[in-house]
Order: sequence, then structure tokens, then C-alpha cells
Amino acid sequence: MSTHDALIDRYIACWNEADPARRRALIAETFAEGATYLDPLHAAEGQEGIAALIEGAQRQFPGLAFSRRGGADAHHDRLRFAWALGPAGGEAVAGGTDVGRLAVDGRFASVLGFIDFAPKG
Repeated sequence: MSTHDALIDRYIACWNEADPARRRALIAETFAEGATYLDPLHAAEGQEGIAALIEGAQRQFPGLAFSRRGGADAHHDRLRFAWALGPAGGEAVAGGTDVGRLAVDGRFASVLGFIDFAPKG
């Protein structure tokens, strides 16, 4: 498994981890100290801000989990990958593409998220 694949898998695991202590540990392994996250609906700064954002997403989407869609593209310090949100073993109800900027230590310095599809309403 490539370094990028391992990072993306940890990123997805952050969004799915229900235990707050384990989620914070995953976030620390995945995001640099001052990392930022921005998508059309949310913005967060720092590991604690990202933890709070993920906790809110879990409350908003109970019973749903994030998964990877396909591989990743990378060049320089950028990494692009796609994700899906849906019930375990079921059809995705939402999906998107994220672009991360890597810190020198290999964690995410920033993630910029795009929603590719989502329910209307």
C-alpha cells in the first residue's frame, strides 16, 4: 500500500470512528497541527476543529459511513481522491472529491472538499 493510500484510508477512518478518543488519535495521525478543512457546507481549523466537524457530521448522518471511491491522483504536495457516504453494503446517498495539500511530515495540511452528488432538499 502506498503512503498516499494509507493516508486516505486513515482520513476515511477519521470520519467513521465513533469513539471520540480513537477519532482524535486518528486525526492527530492524519492532519498536521494547524490543518484546515473546507467544503461547500463547513469549515474547520486545527485538529480540534476538525474533530468537532466530524462529530457533527456523524450526528447529521446516523447509520451512514464514508468509503473510498476509486484510486487517488497525486503530484507535488497535492492529493486528490473520491469518497462516498451511504449505509454499510448499500448504495451511496452522497459522494464527493477531496483535494489535500500535504505537510512536510506527510499528514494533511489542508483538505478542500467538493460534493459530487447529494440528496436534494
